[in-house]
Amino acid sequence: MSAQKVRWVSAFSFLLFCASSVPTWGSARLLRELSPHDYFSSLQAGRASLAYFSHDASPGAQPFLEQIENSVEALQDYGISVVKVQCPKEDVSRYCGEENALRKAYLFRGNMLMREFPTDALFDVDAVVANVLFALLFNEVKYVETLADLQNIENAVKGRSNIVFAYVPATGTAEHRAVMEAAFVYGTVHQFVLTTEATLLKDTGNDKPDVSSARLLFCHCQRATDLAQPCRRTAMGQALTLLNIHRHLKLMGAPLVTEVAEDPEKVSTVHLQLGLPLVFILSQKETYEADRRTAEFVAWQLLGKAGVALLSRDLVDLNVLLRSNVALKTPDEGVPIKYLALEDTDEVITLVEDKSKVEQIQEGEEEEEEEEKENNNQDVQDDQVVEAVSRDKKRELPLEQILALTEETFHSALLEAARTVVLFYASWEAVSLAVLRSYTEVADHLKGTRGVSLSRVNCWDWPGVCTKENVTQFPTIKIYEKGERSVVYDGMWATEELTSFIMLSRVSCPLKLATIDEAEGYLRGEFPSELSSYHHTSLLGVFSTATSEAREAFEEAGSILSGHVTMGMYFEDDALALSRKYAVSPPALLLARSGGQSVEGIALSKQSAQDMVQMIRYELLDIFPEITVQNLPRYLQLRKPFLILFSDGDISQMESEEMLKLAKGRPQRAFVACWLNVRKTPVGRGVLKTYFATVPSLPVLLWVNLHAGGQVFKFPPEQSITEANILSWLEKLKAGLEVPSSTLSEEDWKPPLPAYDFLQMMETAELPLHTSHRHGDTPAQHPPENPGGDVTIQETKAEKVGSPGRDLRGTAPRLAAREKQGKRHSEL
Repeated sequence: MSAQKVRWVSAFSFLLFCASSVPTWGSARLLRELSPHDYFSSLQAGRASLAYFSHDASPGAQPFLEQIENSVEALQDYGISVVKVQCPKEDVSRYCGEENALRKAYLFRGNMLMREFPTDALFDVDAVVANVLFALLFNEVKYVETLADLQNIENAVKGRSNIVFAYVPATGTAEHRAVMEAAFVYGTVHQFVLTTEATLLKDTGNDKPDVSSARLLFCHCQRATDLAQPCRRTAMGQALTLLNIHRHLKLMGAPLVTEVAEDPEKVSTVHLQLGLPLVFILSQKETYEADRRTAEFVAWQLLGKAGVALLSRDLVDLNVLLRSNVALKTPDEGVPIKYLALEDTDEVITLVEDKSKVEQIQEGEEEEEEEEKENNNQDVQDDQVVEAVSRDKKRELPLEQILALTEETFHSALLEAARTVVLFYASWEAVSLAVLRSYTEVADHLKGTRGVSLSRVNCWDWPGVCTKENVTQFPTIKIYEKGERSVVYDGMWATEELTSFIMLSRVSCPLKLATIDEAEGYLRGEFPSELSSYHHTSLLGVFSTATSEAREAFEEAGSILSGHVTMGMYFEDDALALSRKYAVSPPALLLARSGGQSVEGIALSKQSAQDMVQMIRYELLDIFPEITVQNLPRYLQLRKPFLILFSDGDISQMESEEMLKLAKGRPQRAFVACWLNVRKTPVGRGVLKTYFATVPSLPVLLWVNLHAGGQVFKFPPEQSITEANILSWLEKLKAGLEVPSSTLSEEDWKPPLPAYDFLQMMETAELPLHTSHRHGDTPAQHPPENPGGDVTIQETKAEKVGSPGRDLRGTAPRLAAREKQGKRHSEL
């Protein structure tokens, strides 16, 4: 027997010893013999004694006397004395004179007769102890025959006490004795209920119970404060011995979930002391409520098999991978805690029930890490985002300034700040994790900005939130204004672009200006001043009272472009004076580039909002832009040929002036004149290698028509880059007098994989997702299953549907479908 078991066995023996309150009447191993007079005169009020009245010549009494004598010590532990009363031959009293009386044993409390026992019912020590204690505890231990009787007792104690319900095939057995001994010790703490009815055992919910074996159920009625709420029942899987019952009651009395704020290596609970493992659910403050419910769900499933603790990463510095979400501590000394990344609570239950599962999971994670290392060592990755995330996966992100939202906190969080930025992402998906890194940098830039709150929703943990917000692709960023109007971000994911979008969305778009001075200041970039570093071109719509239709379209266009541009609107009575200054007639658009140094007036001939959006986006494009990865999509959307100058560094002032003159010419609006710095944008070298076998000497001017034939023409290197030379060369191209240097493939530029509706995938994959607070969702609901083994949790159908989430949430990214994540595109 282990040292731990020896300690608590000794403690229990001491408990039983303390229960005895009667001084012994001689040796614990000898049956005391008294005369009737001496026996009745020795009886004390409140003290119990078992007496057998006998004549010397009583036939067949010797086997019974042996069992009575063997019971002396056991009954004395409970303060019950055992006496053989020797009846004189001439005694004709009730207990000595009648022949039937000599075939019985009598239980007295003081001088009051409690119970008569036929001697054949006390056939061994177990029967003696069980029947005597059952008689003494008759008012404390309820005997029931039907399920209705049991439910009535449950209803009577709900909210006040728990019930220990025992089934024994027959009274007087060793199991019956163990239950009675436990009731003698714990009867003031729990309500004990006994039955010998096999039908009742079946009615309690046990599937095909073995009615030949005794069973014990612990009914958690103290937690059920509502009469309509049934008591959970946890079965004891071990044999009904006093030691096992004591152990089971100790486990049932322990906290369901222990909250830990210290090194888990130093944690000790009753489960570890009793030789059971302890499961830690790793959590953080943002998801505490959900993690607490998950821990409670796991604890109910493992009740009697393992303990469950909630370990906060915020309070304990753990030197483990961020993706680890479960830890397992065994009672074996010297065995280190194992930190694992599990997908759901079913795996936790399997982990406890199947010890070999720990090694399997660890081996799987080691193989996965080795595979990732091999992939990272390859020269070429199918997905550069996955490669970058995998290479940097062990760097923990500073997420302190980004609030993690759940189903419970989402809507309330939107009301706390003037504007709430929400990143909807999936914690196992590479692009989401890459964007999350940019998002942390945005949070650092905007730290202390009033009225702006940055938060995030892990759609793999909270699909209900993402479904209601119409988020079907990851990642998605939305900005909510006091929980009402929302704007979707559709730009680049870089830190600078994200920050600019968030800051620009703080200002009304369009911003309504009240005076001409405000309008003039706005064109100079003076209003609002806090956004001066986030925009370069100001747009001002000027309207008269007669152009209300155009003004409404302009306002709608502003709501579409909110966060991307700054737009002002002036429609006061003196709007004509402002428009005359810039030689336009309302409705008109004034564009102020470079802080108002030049203002360009454009007539608003288009009346629809979508036409205005397209026109504004076009007018905002630079006349001679530097092409970068960030702005290339805007110019590709124009579907025009590119006249692009590749340079190794900044272009010369002469080349810049000549190209700018070329771009400003109205006839030249048929193409995009631009340049690319291969030092600043290294991908330009790869582009040139696609056009030519080797990178030509720079600078080099090219004509590329991506949308019609894909032909690439190279400007003659011997000619200087001037407006006249370029126009002459373009005329030759138009006339078909130049031979292309190369022709691009006609293959469409498409993503390597089609887009997935991830939320739909999660709903149809039959994953056991969180369901307790999801209103209006209709994914398949999966009731908790009996974890099997020796612990049975009986629940009603309503309880099963409403059980807290079975997913493991919190700080660790979800790893469901990780076998898909780890595959290369070619394998998919």
